[in-house]
Amino acid sequence: MFDLYFASTPNGWKITIMLEECELPFNLIPVNLGTGDQFKPEFLKISPNNRMPALVDPDAGLSIFESGAILQYLAEKTGKFMPSDLHGRYNVLQWLYWQIGGLGPMAGQLSHFVNYAPDGKEAHEYSHTRYANEYDRLFAVMERSLSENEYLAGDYSIADIASWPWIVPYKRFEQSMDAYPGVRRWFDAIKVRPAVQKAMEAGKALQRPAGEMTEEQRKMMFGQSGSTVQQAAQDQAE
Repeated sequence: MFDLYFASTPNGWKITIMLEECELPFNLIPVNLGTGDQFKPEFLKISPNNRMPALVDPDAGLSIFESGAILQYLAEKTGKFMPSDLHGRYNVLQWLYWQIGGLGPMAGQLSHFVNYAPDGKEAHEYSHTRYANEYDRLFAVMERSLSENEYLAGDYSIADIASWPWIVPYKRFEQSMDAYPGVRRWFDAIKVRPAVQKAMEAGKALQRPAGEMTEEQRKMMFGQSGSTVQQAAQDQAE
């Protein structure tokens, strides 16, 4: 059975979706980001970037951090949701890396200014507009593929599993799908998959309402620097 270190966020949902789609048993281990679980020595041993998700495969004696690496590992281990032929494999991987390097970080920054920035997004107009426009641009990139393909890389794959959770909060981000019928069709098709619905329920009780955060939690999540990492490493060594 896999151990999944998890918080109820898009990056966490990616892995619960993949595990449910592959019908793999897993033990859900909560990582409370607001209280600093991500800096505990036992967690840093498997996730030196002090971020979740992280996955432990006891059968292989392997731990993996970073959601893209976890998805690729599970796809290769199970032979599911990633083609074995050269062209199909790299078509999926390029869309997976597109999500890891583009959709996720841009949506994450937009989420910060919508949900957590001091004094609200109105006090950070330039930053909010910058990431809102980039989120919209990435919708258009998806639309180009989804207007011709059922899924991002043709068949349903880890590229879709990685991307879909970052579209889930589109309404909170005030993003319209009116100009993107392909994205709407794709989003709705994935939403009704039984494994996706089951995965989204996993850890639902752990989800903290957006915007509800104490100053201590805010500092823990958004006030970290290099010295924090160095101190965590020192604590781990002791």
